Amino acid sequence: QVHLVESGGGLVESGGSLTLSCTASGRTSGVATVGWFRQAPGKEREFVAIIRRRDGTTDYAGSVKGRFRITRANARNVVFLQMNNLEPEETAVYYCAARRSTALIPTQPMDYWGQGTQVTVTS
Repeated sequence: QVHLVESGGGLVESGGSLTLSCTASGRTSGVATVGWFRQAPGKEREFVAIIRRRDGTTDYAGSVKGRFRITRANARNVVFLQMNNLEPEETAVYYCAARRSTALIPTQPMDYWGQGTQVTVTS
């Protein structure tokens, strides 16, 4: 089993930045890809970014490309999501998720999920 814990959420003004962290514990050797998703109030959960642990290959949702950056620190079992120029409509609970597959396909089911961290962007 893999346990994921997100941190770094909070309150930020429009145009501001935040960096989220996802720390994995347990059988982390089985984790091949880690992704970030978000769910705004009253909306479906949506894909944000994903990274392959082995080679650092990434993919992003079109709405965040150029503003968000996902990176990993394998030695510490941590994945980061740096978010710049945040907009109020990006207020949501941000979730970290992981899967055993190396495929960078956002719609492929994830095997493990964290509890989420709240990000609130004020206008």
